Amino acid sequence: MKRFLTAILLCALALGLLVSCGGAGSDRSVNLFIWSEYMPQEVLDDFEAETGIKVNITTFGSIADMYAKVKSSPAGTYDLIDAAGFYVKRLIDEGKLDKIDFSNVPNAQNIAEGYKNQNFDPDNEYSVPYLGGVATICVNTARVTEPITSYADLFRPEYEKSIVIIDDFRVIIGAINLMLGFGYDEADPQKLEQTKAKLLELKPNIKVIDGDSPKTYMINGETTLGIIYSAEIAIAMEENPDVEVVYPAEGQYLFFDSLCIAKDSKNKAEAEKFLDYILRPEVGKKIVDIFPYTSPNDAAAALLGEDYLGNSAKNIPATAVAKGYNPVDLDTDTLQIYNDIWTEFTK
Repeated sequence: MKRFLTAILLCALALGLLVSCGGAGSDRSVNLFIWSEYMPQEVLDDFEAETGIKVNITTFGSIADMYAKVKSSPAGTYDLIDAAGFYVKRLIDEGKLDKIDFSNVPNAQNIAEGYKNQNFDPDNEYSVPYLGGVATICVNTARVTEPITSYADLFRPEYEKSIVIIDDFRVIIGAINLMLGFGYDEADPQKLEQTKAKLLELKPNIKVIDGDSPKTYMINGETTLGIIYSAEIAIAMEENPDVEVVYPAEGQYLFFDSLCIAKDSKNKAEAEKFLDYILRPEVGKKIVDIFPYTSPNDAAAALLGEDYLGNSAKNIPATAVAKGYNPVDLDTDTLQIYNDIWTEFTK
């Protein structure tokens, strides 16, 4: 009987340890809302194996789609939200985000200083920088023989039905604004009428608008030109040696995404544990190895080799960063003009 009771106690102790460590039998989880092709499955699998916490991913294909779904979804739908720039501030102002307890995220010490104290979260209370980059031009040099140095070059009639662009109206309208000599966040209705007219001129050259995997069209040769994200270009360059990155004379969209905890999160402790995990140097390196955006993690960047540092689509040149534009929030009337332009362009 003593041996039987001892066995029962040992089993109970083992089960208790498994539950407390988040191991086998745990039903802990994190619901992550993030861009498509932006968080490696290997990272999620390793995190679950170590902690017992399962990360459930829901993806979006445009930042506007993210915002609309966060606004309309029932409370508790998401724990972690991937947001960028002024969308972080919007969500803070609208009470959609919770402050992060950084005592549970000690690896935040690895975040480079240049990514802290941003205008959308000046006190670093609501967001953890995740990945950054630009949206710029890519070219299949085997099929495009004329030099491409400007957005204006994309309007040539020989490029009919040969361009892929991302599904982000701020990026594409901003590029046309720059080309016309306007502000990236131009608000003058008369100037935006000119932007609209010019953008519609580009429509015959657009083959596809894709926010999920635009690189695919450059890799398989369905398109010869694109305005897509830098990491997508980097992957396309590896798959198709004819693809090159171009930083246009006018400048380009510059971004970095942050992970934020939803105000109504049901799994905040697990979400903070995941944030701490992805800020480990070796995990940050693995993320960039698979999705080669620019890493805000100093300790991870120190582990990256020449394949990253010497690749101008992965390691964006300082000159391109200096000519980068991170959009500001638009007033309601101006935002409606942008939406109307995009609606007419995409219909």
